[in-house]
Order: sequence, then C-alpha cells, then structure tokens
Amino acid sequence: MNQPIPASRRQWRKRPFIANAWLRWGLTIGVLVYAAWAVTSLPFDWARIAAGMERASRIFSGAFPPSFARHELLIEGFLESLKIAILATLMGVGLSIPIAFMAARNIAAVPVYIVGRALIIVARSFHPVIVAILFVKAVGFGPVAGILTLTIYSIGFVAKMLAERIEEIDWGQVEALRSSGAGYIAVLQFAVLPQIMPRQIGLAMYQLDSNLRASAVVGIVGAGGIGATLMNAFGRYDYDFALAITLVIIGVILISEAVSGRMRRMIW
Repeated sequence: MNQPIPASRRQWRKRPFIANAWLRWGLTIGVLVYAAWAVTSLPFDWARIAAGMERASRIFSGAFPPSFARHELLIEGFLESLKIAILATLMGVGLSIPIAFMAARNIAAVPVYIVGRALIIVARSFHPVIVAILFVKAVGFGPVAGILTLTIYSIGFVAKMLAERIEEIDWGQVEALRSSGAGYIAVLQFAVLPQIMPRQIGLAMYQLDSNLRASAVVGIVGAGGIGATLMNAFGRYDYDFALAITLVIIGVILISEAVSGRMRRMIW
C-alpha cells in the first residue's frame, strides 16, 4: 500500500513551456542554428557601420538643444496630422462596420463572408508606408494621400477585430428575436449591435491613437502631416528642429494615450 508523501518532502516544480523534451530541445537548437546562419549569411559592411556611427554622433550632437524657433511650421504640421488622423479614423471605422458584418461567419452567407474576408486580407496585406507611396503616386503629395492610406490601414485592423467580436456574441439574443418574427436588419440592430458596441468604441479610440502615430510615418514619404515637416527638417540638416518635432510627437502620443484611457474608463 502506497504511503502519502509527507508535506515536508513535497516540492513544487515549474512546468516546462513544452512538455516533450525532444521537441523542446529540438526547437531550441533549431532556433540557435537558424540565428547563427542568419547572422553569418547577411552581408554586413562593418566599415560602413563604423562610419555610420560617426555620422550618427554628429547628428545627435547637432540636435541638442532642440530648437522651437520655427514653431509655426511645427504647429501647422501637427494640426495637419491631427486632421488626417481624425478623418481617416471616421472613414475607416465607418467602412469597417459593414465589412465586419460581411466577414462574420455566423451572420453572413458564404459568398458574402468570402468577399468580406478578402477585403480585410487585402487591407492588411501591405504596410502603411507602401500604401502611402502608391497613393502619393496616384493623387499626389499632400494630406489626401495620407487620409486614404490611413483609411485602408484602419479597415484592416478594425474590421478584423470587430468581425471576430461578432462571431463571439451570445447567440441566445439572436434566436429570441428571430423566434418573435424579427427580420434580418432588426436582428442586427437589436441583438448584434448592442453586444459589439463597447468593443467598437474601444477599437475606434485605439485606432485614432494608432492613426495619429502612423500619420507621422506616412508623412515621410509625402503623405502630409508632421512627418513631411520632419523629413524637410532632415533634408535641410536642421537636426535641432527635427529633435523638437520628435519631442512634440512623443508628447502628443502620451497625451492622446492618457485621454483615450480616461475616456474608456468613463464609458465603462
């Protein structure tokens, strides 16, 4: 008869991330081998890297202290980025809602579901910088290219997350309305929308923050906003003004994070 192990002899051991030892060590060795192969096969030019470090030191030494002398350009570029982010968020979220309903497997017919998922996949397939370059070539330099770029970017994220939330709704409310004879639109309005509305509000707030950050990136390739001002500053070797722009971008993002977080707490 087996005797119980005394409490004094029991010892807790952390469970391994991968239970199978052969698989665990095989993956570890495989990752190490791949990392070594990648490092040794990439064409690193160490002389150019050393020269780049010297150039970087000159850039950073010329950036301090930051200069806010041309604050008119800074404010103008920031306000343009804010307009781009807000308009792109409104358009992106507005288009994401019907696309999300199309891409939800539990409420959409199969052909509609395929079209909705295809739209989301296309919107998520390319980095915003690549999309910005295409729109700059199509509609020219300026905020229009930035708005179109961030609209596509918003659809790729918001529509995907919202479609997944629709697929997770409580189906009991839908069946209750259907049993009472409600039509398809009424079911969506009174059974589906109330369940996804909190997620929709949170996604819209997050996407506004994300678009505000992305507007600075796409502006570097000519899509308007504060990014264009930053690129022009680097082109003129005004590193102190470029540092001032960078600090303003960081400060604005911090403020927007705090405001959006407070708004979410007030809503919920």
